[in-house]
Amino acid sequence: MRVVYLRLPVGSGRVTAEIPGGSRRVLSGVCADYGGPMSETPIVQKGLVPLAEPVKGAVVTVSDRCVSGEREDLSGPLAQRLLAEYDVLVEKVDLVPDGVEPVREAISRAVADGARVVLTTGGTGVTPRDLTPEATAPLLATRLEGIEAQIRAHGLSKTPLAGLSRGLVGVTSRGDDGALIVNAPGSRGGVKDTVAVIGPLVPHVLEQLGGGDH
Repeated sequence: MRVVYLRLPVGSGRVTAEIPGGSRRVLSGVCADYGGPMSETPIVQKGLVPLAEPVKGAVVTVSDRCVSGEREDLSGPLAQRLLAEYDVLVEKVDLVPDGVEPVREAISRAVADGARVVLTTGGTGVTPRDLTPEATAPLLATRLEGIEAQIRAHGLSKTPLAGLSRGLVGVTSRGDDGALIVNAPGSRGGVKDTVAVIGPLVPHVLEQLGGGDH
């Protein structure tokens, strides 16, 4: 049996190695305990922190049937309540019909009024009138595909229908005037999943837009 010693400059511990024949050798410069530190400079992950103060938000419900009075809007008020738990305050829910122009105008109006977070609910599927992503895309300076994937993954853990959502997430600019835009599905479950993902991330996104550290 052949014993090969690896000298790793990752610590100052001492390891005693048994060698066939009964002899021993003490190795320096390796970690003596596998459960101990593997580097002299530990990697510290930045934790999630709440907003320092509440920010203005907006919720836009996109639904032909809600606008016509055929169906009550339940998703918009739910999004309003859930966002408030993360200090994103929405004064009232804006209700608009499906279609590119009504949705784009509603988002633009909310941003112009000072909203830092705009959440739309509805219009993210594949019916001919589901055009919320098409309305949103030209308004985004930068898409956040990672958050989009997080939302879908969170939803897929509950229902395969979450994979049908084409919702976008992104920011209108990469300066301190930028707003976070999020497309949530029209279902209450989709709204819950979306806010559960983006809510804790809002402070970090807005901090980066303000020039903060990663």
